Amino acid sequence: MTMKNSEVFIVKTKPSTILKDYEKLMHLANYEHYYSKDEKIIIKLNLSWSKFFPACSSPPWQVEGVINTIVKDNYDPTKIFTAENRTVVTNIEKGLKGNKWAPIFKKYNVRFVPLTRIPFVPYESLRSKFLSLKNKRLHALDTKIFPDGFLIPKFYVGKPIIHLPTMKTHGHTGAIGGSLKQTSGEMKQGGITCAMKNAFGGLLTKRRHFSHQYMSEVLVDLLIIQKQIHPNIFAIVDGTVCGDGAGPRTMFPRIKNMILAGYDQVAVDTVVAKMMGFEPLELPAIRMAHEEGLGCGDFNQIDIVGEDISNINWNFKVKRSLVIWGDQMVRKGPLQFLYPLFKSELFFLGPTYASMIFHDMFWYPTIGKRRIRKFFQSEWGKMFLNYPTK
Repeated sequence: MTMKNSEVFIVKTKPSTILKDYEKLMHLANYEHYYSKDEKIIIKLNLSWSKFFPACSSPPWQVEGVINTIVKDNYDPTKIFTAENRTVVTNIEKGLKGNKWAPIFKKYNVRFVPLTRIPFVPYESLRSKFLSLKNKRLHALDTKIFPDGFLIPKFYVGKPIIHLPTMKTHGHTGAIGGSLKQTSGEMKQGGITCAMKNAFGGLLTKRRHFSHQYMSEVLVDLLIIQKQIHPNIFAIVDGTVCGDGAGPRTMFPRIKNMILAGYDQVAVDTVVAKMMGFEPLELPAIRMAHEEGLGCGDFNQIDIVGEDISNINWNFKVKRSLVIWGDQMVRKGPLQFLYPLFKSELFFLGPTYASMIFHDMFWYPTIGKRRIRKFFQSEWGKMFLNYPTK
């Protein structure tokens, strides 16, 4: 199927021109045609780690490049709302500092909205208000995970949104329906996290960890919901430094110098997957969304505007970190008999603390620090260091 907006816009960049290149990318996509200066606009950030690690969260030049373009184009900065949520293993305030976002918001006079302080309302109560896709069936959120109903941010409803994901692998997004073909090591056809996944941290509350067992179905559900509540959805992806390996945290940073954008979230993820070396329609979330007409997952039917990527294959490999491997042993593997306990809030404190101990106290100060030091020797690393902290 060919969607009306199944175009993906791609620009090659470098540190010395990155802000101008984000402006070029957004104008190439003609974003002013879709985003009115009279309405409030949400910019959904990507916080995968409170600490800084290359390709893990929205880098400061992505955040500044997008906001700088919008402000230069005479949008009212007081109507621009950057937003992010917390998870059981991330902290918003530390994330603002660690990823150097806060000084950018201050520089351009845009507001940051922590979704922890926003009222969440029952999604079911909103369904009847929307005509678009109102008959689309949700696969997992309101049946397998939240049968008693789930909540979404009231602040989101009726506002257009711009997603700011990065290009990286993800150990949770390669399986469907709770299946687990391999229990550890390298995945034959692994997951990515990009445009579709960026909604995950905004639309669901911190208890969204229960969605990991049905991640692909949940990502399709969230796309259905987005199409109902947002007048426009636009993803602006940073691929200057990409994440390879055991994402979304314990990765190898790969400098690729690409930025891309698109209004069809499925098409964006398809192009990203193809560039990373995966077959898009073999990724369950992309395939499901494509088959349901929510976007285009066939790379050959997507119009690429800008940089020629026909010969790009970065040969990324997806692996599972120790934490994701252990999580999936309980949710989908031979330890599944423990899952009823795993779902209890008290029992879940164990895996939560285990994740923080492994990531923040072991991996980051040892393996992570070595990779960060190497990254800081690159031009992108030097640029990050030059961004202000206050």
